Amino acid sequence: MESGEFRSDLYYRLNVFPLLLPPLRARHEDIPALVNYFVDLYSHQIGKAVMHIPETTMSALSAYSWPGNVRELQNLVQRAVILSCDGVLPNPLPSIHVETVTVMSKSTALKEVGRALILQTLEASGWMIGGPDGAAAKLGLKRTTLLYKMKKLGIFRPVSSRNGGPCGAAQLPAVIS
Repeated sequence: MESGEFRSDLYYRLNVFPLLLPPLRARHEDIPALVNYFVDLYSHQIGKAVMHIPETTMSALSAYSWPGNVRELQNLVQRAVILSCDGVLPNPLPSIHVETVTVMSKSTALKEVGRALILQTLEASGWMIGGPDGAAAKLGLKRTTLLYKMKKLGIFRPVSSRNGGPCGAAQLPAVIS
């Protein structure tokens, strides 16, 4: 032990009576007790009083699959305590907004379906490419990646003829001198 190494015989001594503990994803009934324990622990450590855990937060935590096991739960509860306001524990799980999209395409080729999806998304976003409400964000792409794909697939913004010129600018008469 002095050298900081694990004694070779210790494993065998501990293995006389092995404790098999299933992962947290298989023990959903333990999650509320663990959440309450970690909330108490971190609220005392940090000095923030958390008096209420909303049912929606507890339901979300209980429904999560916990690939990181108890340590992931512990870290997320600690983060939630830090971010808590007015004594209410917020939901620390990342929100995943997955939108189901139906692509209208007569082709089954991936390139054509991708082209149709991009066109459909551009039209739905009013041909706004960047920004939080733009087509790139809705497709989960960087703006530059979407521009590259548009160029590669031959997708161009249609010229608006409502106000006479491109991009809605009124067309000015040509000045002849």
